[in-house]
Amino acid sequence: MPPQAGSASNHSDKDKKVNPGELMILWADGHETHHLAPGFAGNVPMCVMQGRDDRRSNHLPIHIPDALEFRKIELVGQYALQFEWSDGHRTGIYSFEYLRELCPCPVCKKQ
Repeated sequence: MPPQAGSASNHSDKDKKVNPGELMILWADGHETHHLAPGFAGNVPMCVMQGRDDRRSNHLPIHIPDALEFRKIELVGQYALQFEWSDGHRTGIYSFEYLRELCPCPVCKKQ
């Protein structure tokens, strides 16, 4: 079933670290998303703080180590996750809607 971004039924049922460098999210509709830490960390939703709509245009212009890992995952309210990274930073709150938009699978990339 293709994802339906923004739908209340799409909030994550489960999120877990598959290994220190990979996050897996199993969505309520059965879709599974995998994020590798080094590629994912640059997608901090900065524009939410800046009042912009296009979050994808705000990638952090920083060096992200290839060995970056997820250290801690925290639930923020009932709408988002925050990550602590192996380099010590914990910038950004990732809404479930935004996490779904970032899904790298071929089905989601077509949308």
